[in-house]
Amino acid sequence: MLADHFGIKQWAAVMGGSLGGMQALQWTIDFPERVRHALVIASAPKLSTQNIAFNDVARQAILTDPDFHEGHYASRQAVPRRGLKIARMMGHITYLAEDGLGKKFGRQMRSGELQYGYGIEFEVESYLRYQGDKFADRFDANTYLLMTKALDYFDPAADFGHNLHTALAGVQAKFFVASFSSDWRFAPERSHELVKALISAEKDVQYIEIESSHGHDAFLMEDEPYLKAVKAYIDNIHKELAHESA
Repeated sequence: MLADHFGIKQWAAVMGGSLGGMQALQWTIDFPERVRHALVIASAPKLSTQNIAFNDVARQAILTDPDFHEGHYASRQAVPRRGLKIARMMGHITYLAEDGLGKKFGRQMRSGELQYGYGIEFEVESYLRYQGDKFADRFDANTYLLMTKALDYFDPAADFGHNLHTALAGVQAKFFVASFSSDWRFAPERSHELVKALISAEKDVQYIEIESSHGHDAFLMEDEPYLKAVKAYIDNIHKELAHESA
């Protein structure tokens, strides 16, 4: 581990959102004596069937792009931009909440009237295509494919008879788990699943569900209730460490 290289014997806290939250959870299982606190935000103990399906559609957009070249696009001086763009457009929809999209764009039209064609007519279409283009300019296709597969495969309970309680039995870390009310990609129910398993395994856990209209992207936003909750937990870790070193 990188921690060994730097001589770090124990992490005061590991923190992550979405896939990062999964990584934080996995560290508590793999290295129980080296993680004191874990902050798992907008995440889940494993992907839902629907999430796996979304990831497959995104991958197919990339894999079927003529410029993908079976992953060897760099040697062909090509980029599967169309596939990346479509994957991002589809994925971005799932990161947002319906109410948030409605409030931001509604049915606003770019020109004010219907064009009866297949070009961009609604503002939300323009927004999604912009997000897709921006993503295709800065993200690597193979990396995207591998990240979605990492999400699909994550299931720490699988090595423990598919029993999450058993998977968490050896964990020593204390947990802070947060979800967001409008997140339907990693819904609060998925965090509840983790929290219930932690309680069942008699682990120390704090949970908060934060009201937000930003969907899954809420964990990237600077919403005051979210920041206050995380800051309060981090501050308590600082106090804990200060007390031990006094």
